[in-house]
Amino acid sequence: MLRVIATWTALCLAILAPGLPSGAADPYEIYAILPLTGQAANIGKVSLEGLEGAERAVNASGGIDGRPVKFIALDDQSNTQTDVQLANTVIAKNVPVILGSAIVAGCKAIVPLVANGPVLYCLSPALRPDPGSYAFSVNVAASDTIAVGIRYARLRGWKQIATITGTDATGQDADKSIADALALPENKDLSLVEAEHFNLTDLSAAAQIAKIRAAHPQLLIAWSSGTATGTVFRALKDSAYEVPVLTSSANGTYSQMAQFGQILPDELYFSGIPAQAPDQVTDPATKKALAAYFTAFAAMGIKPDLQVSAYDPALLVVSALRKLGVSATATQLRDYIINLKGYVGANGPYDFKASPQRGLTEDSANIVRWNLAKGTWYGVSKPGGAPLPGK
Repeated sequence: MLRVIATWTALCLAILAPGLPSGAADPYEIYAILPLTGQAANIGKVSLEGLEGAERAVNASGGIDGRPVKFIALDDQSNTQTDVQLANTVIAKNVPVILGSAIVAGCKAIVPLVANGPVLYCLSPALRPDPGSYAFSVNVAASDTIAVGIRYARLRGWKQIATITGTDATGQDADKSIADALALPENKDLSLVEAEHFNLTDLSAAAQIAKIRAAHPQLLIAWSSGTATGTVFRALKDSAYEVPVLTSSANGTYSQMAQFGQILPDELYFSGIPAQAPDQVTDPATKKALAAYFTAFAAMGIKPDLQVSAYDPALLVVSALRKLGVSATATQLRDYIINLKGYVGANGPYDFKASPQRGLTEDSANIVRWNLAKGTWYGVSKPGGAPLPGK
């Protein structure tokens, strides 16, 4: 089971304590920095489950060089200052890799600290690492998923778009990505009729929704996560305003759908991942990886959703260490991943030459819709965003 270190004092004791004596049975420890408490705790919980699933799968298949793997999760409390403190302490341990954070602001705070290593595998898709750097980012880029969502809107005939985003780093990245997508020649007939913003701690977004309603959009892009997204959904429900809503895949968890319950929009779309619409996957290798993914979490009694955001990079890093050995340096690990092509995870085939620092492109993203009656997602687009017939 994962070991979670929730306090700064406990972390220091764990890091500074003498290591286990060397031996075949000694665990190989990989540190992850996650928002297990605070505003982004919902994302941190899912990431933690993803690491536990990966740990079980790795150790069931022999670990690394016969040593069991142990992922050690450190709580950044959804706070970037804590991210810096935790990262500095872990870096002092001379580790080759750190996983996390699961929020982009936390990753951005750590990136300057790893300019010369270790490898940082950010578990938020909104990070845009520099090619060739020690930083990597999970899943399809948030900018690409937004582009896929806007392509879906265009091909559905929705030309008038409104947005509501947070004032945080995620919201700022979304604003840029939306502007970039709308500037593409293929989207010249689309227009942004209203762009609203709100603070993640705001208790209401009623004023912003009123302005959006007056603009008569055909699609509302609500790009935030966690409780902040609930604030937007509640404002929509309170105003009895119905409009198709596209939101981030970060909101695509069963627990969050249950939490929002009666305030969910009737027509709610997500920039999704293969695991949310496995029936649309045709690639045999991806289907096999997805089957292993679902099997791993069924054994844990979990119906998975976004656990793949931690599960896939954890397994990818382990596969690299199995090739390089437990003495691999940060530079060796970085170079291995940079040149990796042909690895297949639950998110599909990875090609870090075609997509530097990420391995996935728009072709790994699709659009899914939440089915209120059945309580699950179903695919409404092909990979890349082209609508499925009748959807």
